[in-house]
Amino acid sequence: MSKYSQLDSVRLLATLPHPCGYLPEREATTVFVDPQTPIDQRLYSRLSELGFRRSGTYLYRPQCANCQACIPARIPVDLFVPDRKQRRCWRRNRDLDVFHVDSIDTDEHYELYARYIERRHADGEMYPPSRDQFRSFLNSAWGSTRYIELRARGRLVATAVTDLLHAGLSAIYTFFDPDEDRRSLGCYCILYQIEWARRLGVPSLYLGYWIEECQKMAYKSQFRPAELLRDNRWSLKRP
Repeated sequence: MSKYSQLDSVRLLATLPHPCGYLPEREATTVFVDPQTPIDQRLYSRLSELGFRRSGTYLYRPQCANCQACIPARIPVDLFVPDRKQRRCWRRNRDLDVFHVDSIDTDEHYELYARYIERRHADGEMYPPSRDQFRSFLNSAWGSTRYIELRARGRLVATAVTDLLHAGLSAIYTFFDPDEDRRSLGCYCILYQIEWARRLGVPSLYLGYWIEECQKMAYKSQFRPAELLRDNRWSLKRP
C-alpha cells in the first residue's frame, strides 16, 4: 500500500470547540485520528509530515475555525548552527551522563515529572500530575519511542521522550529538575536531540507547534533556522 492510499483510509474525528489552552479568549478545535485506526511507524511518520502530533496514543492536529496560530515546526539539523547562548549551554552540561532507556515507568522518573509539573506548569492542563496521566501521556507508542536520561553523578536531572520517525526525530516532551535553572536543561535536551538526529542521518527534529503570541512557545524560535508548515508546505524560516 502506498503512503497516499494508506492516508486515504485514515478517519479523522473532531472535538467540539473549547477554550484554547494557549491563547486566552480564543476557541480551539482539534482533529484526531480515529483511535480504532491501526497505526504503524510509516503512517505515524507520514502524519507527522502533515502536521500531526502525538499525545499518548492519540495523533492530533489543531483545526480551528478562526485561528491558524498553531504552526508545526521542525529543525533541519544539517543547517542548524548553535548561537553563543546555546554553545554555553552545551559546555555547561558536559558533566552529565546520558543514557537511552526502554522505560521510565519508575518512581524516580514519576517523582521528577511531578515536581516539574507542580513547579513549572501549575497553571496548565496537566496540573495536578498523576501516575495514570504520566503513563498515558508519555507511554511508548508503536515501537517508535525512546527515552533519554540525563544524570548528574547518578542523580536523574532530566528526561526527554523522543519518537523515531522515518525522516526525523520528534521531540515529544521533556521534564527536568526545576532547581537546576542554571543548566538550561530544556535547551540542552533539544541540542542533544539535534545531535542525535545528525548521528542517525535523519534530516529533521520535529518540535511540535509554535505559536508566535504564546510566551511558553518562545524557546522554539531560538533554534534557527526552522521549517514551518503553512498551507501544507514546509518552508524555511531563517533568523
